[in-house]
Amino acid sequence: MMLAKYSASGNDFVLFHTFVKKPRNELARLLCDRQNGIGADGLIVLVPHGDYDFEWQFYNADGSDAEMCGNGSRACAHYAASRGLAPETMSFLTIAGEIKARVEGNMVQSDLTPPVIKAQGIVEGGKTWWLIDTGVPHLVTFDADIGVFDIAEARALRHKYNANVNIALVQEDGSLRVRTYERGVEDETLACGTGMAACFYRANREGMVGNRAEVYPRSGETLYLGLDGATITFKGAVREIFETSWAGAL
Repeated sequence: MMLAKYSASGNDFVLFHTFVKKPRNELARLLCDRQNGIGADGLIVLVPHGDYDFEWQFYNADGSDAEMCGNGSRACAHYAASRGLAPETMSFLTIAGEIKARVEGNMVQSDLTPPVIKAQGIVEGGKTWWLIDTGVPHLVTFDADIGVFDIAEARALRHKYNANVNIALVQEDGSLRVRTYERGVEDETLACGTGMAACFYRANREGMVGNRAEVYPRSGETLYLGLDGATITFKGAVREIFETSWAGAL
């Protein structure tokens, strides 16, 4: 069986496609292990679906299921189009719902599920947080020093609210910088698509940015976020790092 390793804005994933849908939590832990496996933030498995181009199964590095992953959706779309599994304009099913994506060379745009503001005005650690679901739940604050990410605080908030944790800054040119602590990885990652989307959405709701903005995660890559009606669009480059064979059971 062939596996591919992808990077999208610094988030990395292992992907493969199969006709068999089954739980692969333990496989995800094995493949994503950076010392004893391939190493990745998540595992994405593409399986057939009667109403969509395909369905995905997404697992975090710790083997837990995840409803959605923004960067993963872009990597997945490129993988599917490059292997003839779906057209360049496609739709696929996630736990969070339908995702539409468009592939143009190495640039991929995903239309994320409509964001939902779960709570505002949460005060923790002297900062004001919003809880926003952009496919998965995210805590967002603009009150932190973007140069200092308190991982211990983020980890405590992640468990208290069962959410990813983001600190963000709106820069003078209207772009955003974002840092994210991710559930399932249980650490800061180089990027998180749904986290960037949540930060962009709060900034837009509070009038800090318009309906289009460039967003920079810790990896430094440029992502393009937009708001079209109730849909957040999320565009950026993806890169296939390598393809390899796997002798074990998948």
